[in-house]
Amino acid sequence: MSDQDLLARLNASSIVDILLVALVFLGLFYLVRGTRAVTLLRGILLVAFVAVLASTFLNLTAFNWLIRNSIPALLVAIPVIFQPELRRAFERLGRPRTLLGAYRRDSATRFLTILSRSAGAMSRQQTGALIVIEGQTGLQEYIDTGVLLDAEPSVDLILTIFDKHTNLHDGAVIIRDERLLAASCMLPLSENPDVDRDLGTRHRAALGVTETTDAIALVVSEETGGISVAHNGRLIRNLDEGNLNRLLTNLYIGHSPNGAMQRLFAPLRNAQAQRASTANPAKKM
Repeated sequence: MSDQDLLARLNASSIVDILLVALVFLGLFYLVRGTRAVTLLRGILLVAFVAVLASTFLNLTAFNWLIRNSIPALLVAIPVIFQPELRRAFERLGRPRTLLGAYRRDSATRFLTILSRSAGAMSRQQTGALIVIEGQTGLQEYIDTGVLLDAEPSVDLILTIFDKHTNLHDGAVIIRDERLLAASCMLPLSENPDVDRDLGTRHRAALGVTETTDAIALVVSEETGGISVAHNGRLIRNLDEGNLNRLLTNLYIGHSPNGAMQRLFAPLRNAQAQRASTANPAKKM
């Protein structure tokens, strides 16, 4: 069939059909974006590409038979392999924030203030703590190792969880959508050989989870009371409550779906606020 015949058969219905298929694949790639499934998906696509080339251009009877009979098994295996990512993706799809693109800055500010105040209190008491804020990469495999809470965060609750006399203090608290989802979770330790040997298990776990995901990890040292934050496999140490709040705000806003848009329009909002204050100057008391 020539190119002219293909163009002649192309109509509005065919264009819509092609666009729908493209949207389906685009949606799938969007849902797994930022997760570990991306690496696995790339490997599967590479194997499939090589298999198609081999079966098309080479006369490999046994290999072609293997490919044909493996396809039904792969259709069953792929949902099993990607089960955590698919579950996470559909959860994200069903959230109003994903559908409407509305990022609640006031709620995030209150949430980060609670974390900063909790870290400050635990630092003064030299109470060890490890808190992980989930990013776009799902942490379900670590959540499953802990105790499910799904609770509204508060300073009192966080202090209670990490009190050394409770059963939940040993391990990490994982936060999803500004809720304390699970406590006493087990995290992987850092495999970086250049990590400071003086770092304890909590700091190594914070580095470990941020080396493989886009999570933010908050650590309070039990020995010194020092506050640290790990992100992208890097550790920022010796923070006070104010610096911690500012750092978490910068990192967390960057994780939000509309964080980039907020940073883009921030100068415009500041200019509008400055003009408003100039037009209506406040009376000095």
